[in-house]
Amino acid sequence: MYRLSKLRFGFPIGLFLFLFLDGSISQVFSTHLFRYSAVMVSHLVVLWLICAILFEDRIDMPLARWAAVVGAVFDLYYTGIFGVYVFIFPLVVYLTRVLTRYISPNFLSGLLIYFIDITLVEALGYLASRMVHLTNMAGSTFLVTTLGPTLALNLALFVILYFPIRWVYNWLN
Repeated sequence: MYRLSKLRFGFPIGLFLFLFLDGSISQVFSTHLFRYSAVMVSHLVVLWLICAILFEDRIDMPLARWAAVVGAVFDLYYTGIFGVYVFIFPLVVYLTRVLTRYISPNFLSGLLIYFIDITLVEALGYLASRMVHLTNMAGSTFLVTTLGPTLALNLALFVILYFPIRWVYNWLN
């Protein structure tokens, strides 16, 4: 029971820490991340959620509920459109759980799963912005100026943070 209670408190703390770290990275490095030719968006929240599935899926945590809660906070705090990430983050949790049934979780498969999930998050966010007319960017421009650089940044963050996050999950166990 102690193991589970440590994870019960540690997971939400890490989740909200990564949520605010996403915003801090965007603020501090805004001149480098948000240029006209390339926009890079960090998705550390998605990384934390995916790592929870990769490292702790055998423990029955309500990840979809936590994903919806952090999606609501993300929507209200960062996007201003309520409902987009409330839907996207639980969908990412579901998709990752489905993928881990067929792919044995390790570093390389986690990188592949993260690639798929970031693509899904960015594409659905783009489509939602197009539907409510927040952007009029063409799909090809989105692929080149936003999706590609965002994938590059987040895959680099995955490579850098995978083992430290695994250590944290092992410590919480």
